[in-house]
Amino acid sequence: MPLPAKYGGKPVRTKPFPTVNDISGRAIGDAEIKEVLEVLKSGKLNRVYGDKVRSFEAKFAEFMGVKHAIASTSGTAAIHIALGAIGVSPGHDVITAPITDMGTIIPILFQGAIPLFADVTEDTFNIDPRYVEKRITNKTHAIVPVHLFGMPVDMDPIMEIAEKYGLYVIEDCAQAYLAEYKGKVVGTIGHMGCFSLQQSKHITAGDGGVTITNDDELARRAALFADKGWDRKRGREYVMLGLNYRMTELQGAVALAQLPKLKWIVEKRRKLAERLTEQIERLEGLNPLPRIRGVKPSYWQYPIRVELDRFKVTLDEFAEALKAEGIPCGAGYIGEPLYLKKPLKERKTFMKTSFPLANNPFYGRNVEYYEGLCPTAERVLRQLVVIPWNEFYTKDDVDDIAEALRKIVNYYTSHR
Repeated sequence: MPLPAKYGGKPVRTKPFPTVNDISGRAIGDAEIKEVLEVLKSGKLNRVYGDKVRSFEAKFAEFMGVKHAIASTSGTAAIHIALGAIGVSPGHDVITAPITDMGTIIPILFQGAIPLFADVTEDTFNIDPRYVEKRITNKTHAIVPVHLFGMPVDMDPIMEIAEKYGLYVIEDCAQAYLAEYKGKVVGTIGHMGCFSLQQSKHITAGDGGVTITNDDELARRAALFADKGWDRKRGREYVMLGLNYRMTELQGAVALAQLPKLKWIVEKRRKLAERLTEQIERLEGLNPLPRIRGVKPSYWQYPIRVELDRFKVTLDEFAEALKAEGIPCGAGYIGEPLYLKKPLKERKTFMKTSFPLANNPFYGRNVEYYEGLCPTAERVLRQLVVIPWNEFYTKDDVDDIAEALRKIVNYYTSHR
């Protein structure tokens, strides 16, 4: 049995992997340069005067099979725009996932609303519909399911719950471009879908976001919210409160060139992920994303739940052993559910007030976030190893990851 590199053996590999952090793992080239140069030569860097952002919005909507797409400055902005469009206000609460980026809940708080967290399923790490309904109050206005790591949430029961209680559903698809649920692309199932163009996402403009919908009125309000509530058709007329979330023409140019590559990127990531899953799914103590009929993940990253009790090691030890083999990975993803992060647990929202979590006359009660609120989420984060994923990996790259995992599992299994 080969000795792991962490304990003095030879690593599986020393060659670095392609990464989304630089050109080695990014599909950026002549098309992006051409579009950006056209913007620079035109001198029209603001979307009000140029045509790149408008073109991107039209093509993204067509690509997704929806009527409307509103481009913005980030995935966080895309969610904020959706919440503004549906009228989330002080006194409301919004049910969402405890394992996600802060960008999912920042917009909820800045709308003066309360994020309520529903626990997750152990195998997908996604919000569990059974707990969503238990969290609903007379103040609930919306549900924000997060398709984590590109794995679709079980959306049918989410939509049934929303219809039953008259709630909006805003899909957070920042990590889930072209992920499919029962023949539908995520983002097109709820009332609105939100995407990110941040550096690490399937396609990128450095930063950027897109909000999509088939609802004409929601699209109108979303576009206004993203442009300070300015109805430009009526002159200098501000018709609602909004923010300046306008995507620049430079971002729009890059996004426009990235879009045609998206299908290839997702298909390549799926094939590579399937290759790894086939090699490790029978390894004792390792749990990759499950195979679910009618569900096609798009693999933003490749998460594995490690049954640490089997190996008698800590999560950090397991991750360090994998890194020592030359395999990049992270331990615990966000570390702890969002409700245990300082802004929520300690109610450190604004400098001089804990609004909306405390002293909120619109909500009528203070909000407490505490350990044990979502026990499954807390447990899986203590078991989660996340491997970066990329369309530029080769079959040999994937095989090296599988070999390293086998090597570590076999070693810890024999030494427990």
